[in-house]
Amino acid sequence: MLKNRTLVLGVTALAPAIWGTTYLVTTELLPPQRPLLAAVVRALPAGLLLVAVTRQLPRGAWWWRAAVLGALNIGFFFALLFVAAYRLPGGVAATVGAVQPLLVAALSAGVLGDRLTPRTVLAGAAGVAGVGLLVLRADARLDGVGVAAALGGAVVMAGGVVLSKRWSSPAPLLATTGWQLAAGGLLLLPVAVLVEGPPPAVLTAGNLIGYGYLTLVGSALAYALWFRGIRALTPTTVTFLGLLSPLVATALGWLVLAQELTPAQLSGGLVVLAAIVVQSRASSRPARSPRRIAPSATAPR
Repeated sequence: MLKNRTLVLGVTALAPAIWGTTYLVTTELLPPQRPLLAAVVRALPAGLLLVAVTRQLPRGAWWWRAAVLGALNIGFFFALLFVAAYRLPGGVAATVGAVQPLLVAALSAGVLGDRLTPRTVLAGAAGVAGVGLLVLRADARLDGVGVAAALGGAVVMAGGVVLSKRWSSPAPLLATTGWQLAAGGLLLLPVAVLVEGPPPAVLTAGNLIGYGYLTLVGSALAYALWFRGIRALTPTTVTFLGLLSPLVATALGWLVLAQELTPAQLSGGLVVLAAIVVQSRASSRPARSPRRIAPSATAPR
């Protein structure tokens, strides 16, 4: 049982590790100043591909549930992330976003009946502090709108994670993942066109490689692993694994881009890893099943 759980943790951790490569791919391969286009390409083609492969559409209540989950986990989250990225230094946005595990723990207590322990709260606070040491700079400036957007992004994705656990889909994992990615991508598409205009007329080979990586690996694969983890583990445990994303991004900046790695950043990385390990060990007991809703006319058919 423990070996199986360790395997699930390791496989789920691949998702935020993959997302940690997004910064490198974006800066080195994609056209500049097109973050919303990148978000649409990450979500919509991946979603349509998974729907085409599984050949399964939502049924009954899952039409609106998939739309809600796609908006929270993909559409609203990416849009708010875009606002935060433009109005805040990356370190500030990442540090504010690191509160997500604490938000998920609180929501899980209220919605799923999971127990919110002091250990989880302390591990969550340590995670925020560790990410701050890892990515925050002394000259970072604050912007009210940007901070609100970063916090809003953490809130909507926290809600999406908890609802993904509560609404257990009867469909295969890849189909459910595809529905959410497609719904989120369709929500983002008009926003991207309105804000950034039409896609570039000419794309280089590097651009195509970058977009292909974000579509196939950064979304289709990573989100399938992420939602699989949510099905098997507690939402709180899964979102603590999300702290690996800034850790991987910082490590790649040092390894590939020759960016400086300070003692404070090394300390922050160790604190982040410690927070993840503490929470993973604390939740080593089997995840509780979410409370079931009594059958009704809106239940999936």
